[in-house]
Amino acid sequence: MGFTRREFLAFAGIAAGAQLAACSKPAEQKPEDPKQDAPSSDVDLGEFKDLAINMDSWKYDEENDCYYQLGLTYCTKPATKTYESLAIFVPGKYFDAQKNGSTYKCAVNEKAVVGNFTPATAPVLMPINTGTFAAQASPTAYEYSGLGSYLEKGCVYVYAGFRGRSAGVDTASGSNDMYPGGAPWPVVDLKAAVRYLRYNADALPFEASRVFVFGFSGGGGMSAVLGASGDSELFDPYLKQIGAATHDAQGKAISDALAGSASWCPVSGIDTADAAYEWSKGQYSTDESRAAGTWRAQLSSGLAASYGDWVNGMDLRNSDDEQLTLEEAEGGQFTMGSYADALLAEADDAATFFVQNTPFPYAYTPQRLDDPTFPGDPNLLATRSAAQASGLGSAVSAADKPDASSGDAKADADATGEKDSASTETSQPTGTTKVESTIYDTASNYFAALNSGQHWINYNLKRGTVSIQSLRDFSSHVAPAEQPCSPFDRPDRSSKFNQLFGIGEESTLHFDAMVGDLMKKNIDAYTTCSDWDASCENAWSLDLAKEDSLGTSMEGRVNMMNPLYWLSGAYEGYGQASVAPHWRINSGLFDTDVPACSASNLALALGKYDGVKEVSYTPVWGQGHVLAERSGSPVGNLLAWVVACCS
Repeated sequence: MGFTRREFLAFAGIAAGAQLAACSKPAEQKPEDPKQDAPSSDVDLGEFKDLAINMDSWKYDEENDCYYQLGLTYCTKPATKTYESLAIFVPGKYFDAQKNGSTYKCAVNEKAVVGNFTPATAPVLMPINTGTFAAQASPTAYEYSGLGSYLEKGCVYVYAGFRGRSAGVDTASGSNDMYPGGAPWPVVDLKAAVRYLRYNADALPFEASRVFVFGFSGGGGMSAVLGASGDSELFDPYLKQIGAATHDAQGKAISDALAGSASWCPVSGIDTADAAYEWSKGQYSTDESRAAGTWRAQLSSGLAASYGDWVNGMDLRNSDDEQLTLEEAEGGQFTMGSYADALLAEADDAATFFVQNTPFPYAYTPQRLDDPTFPGDPNLLATRSAAQASGLGSAVSAADKPDASSGDAKADADATGEKDSASTETSQPTGTTKVESTIYDTASNYFAALNSGQHWINYNLKRGTVSIQSLRDFSSHVAPAEQPCSPFDRPDRSSKFNQLFGIGEESTLHFDAMVGDLMKKNIDAYTTCSDWDASCENAWSLDLAKEDSLGTSMEGRVNMMNPLYWLSGAYEGYGQASVAPHWRINSGLFDTDVPACSASNLALALGKYDGVKEVSYTPVWGQGHVLAERSGSPVGNLLAWVVACCS
């Protein structure tokens, strides 16, 4: 039977802080449980025997009642054991144990109960502890700090290492050989880690289908890819190269599909990230990289227009099954239409929630986070410091970092108009840039400060509602373009995303086909500009034609890092993967690093996808590129969501 793209899609819409679900969906699509698959008669049952976990080798933290193992290599042919291994942390009640010298021999205690879970129902939580696609080393030491929040809820916590955005040399192993990195290897490694857990599911105290992954920024994007690409055949050659498990000891097939994906400020839709940034922020900016008369100003305008074309071809629909589109406004830019109205309504709702639920006086603290610090590796901060000192790892170029002194919307936030209604104090939240706090006595003073230079946001005191006049105003005042034009695929190949798509010795490459198309189309106009760099003329066309060591094209690698590739009927990968049934997406509306529409597009696509059970999507007013939450703590809210998903 043939289906149109529209017939493939269900119904959904943007919802602020609400759960998105299709109007009519089939039963929940769950990740495959290897215990339920029929054994295959044509596989080598001993092929992955070296991946069997040694249940006699557990360490025990008696004070905190935690069993753990470190340094478990999760594939048979690792390119680097420093990164392609993991650590498992288990609530003590889940095991019956016998001391065996310095270790413990453990067996599952089927009668145990921790929180809402038993060993037969417990979920696995896996952190992606980078926001910048830096490599994540597997823990080599143990520390309980931070783990209690997860284990006391009855979760099994797995900290898996993975390769990062660049190739590298595993000096810890004594080898001088370079191992491959960059797209799609970080995702490949994490898929192999999931498969390792399922290979050992019979011995370990968790429900094999309940694997949840969570991350921030670039890590949030990876979490989304993992959630959308379960069992995608695109990854098979890569998984085979590192010896990832494909079947268990009984010959049953093993899946890498997830139960759930959680992300904060996810960098998703890499194929359109530059265009989305220029459409949502860049076209309203006149900074140096977009100054009138420069070729990059023309590029910015072209990318914004290209984004309009992309939106109109995506068949994004709201809860009334009305297609969300962009319309060309005066000046040739796509700044009007139902898609823009939906994003504006999303911001209105988030601002209204903020003012109705925030006690005043209120302290606004602009923050920006590079990398999160989820628990599991006590050497994490030292490793990052060493990486930054050597120019590797989580370090980003100066151009990648916004001016810390500017903060998010600092110009508006500092101008209250009343000296006695606000005061400033220095603060430095953990893992963020140094900022200043501004204290507002009342909601009226807060909105008066936002409107101090120009009236653009309306606050109805009686109703407690907020409305914003336009996306231009929103972007200009609280979420401006602090990154240069084409921030993800930069002309000089200097971004962390250029590193992500490097190949071997060519550590940074262009990858954005939208930019490449504009370079071909408008090259004659660009070359007449005084700031034109002749080295750019063929740079994109040459890089976009390159393949990695497994023969995958640049377009293919970009697809493998784009969750929408499997979620939207506009892409060839639609319907070709086992998509996670549970999703949690939080975005900070004051984010100046990620396109304002990135999380919204992901939520819209998920809400329409048959088999997705629920999408908890929450845009957060007053927060930027951080672990944005409307209330409570990120970890507490994450765990409450996981418990609810498993209920």
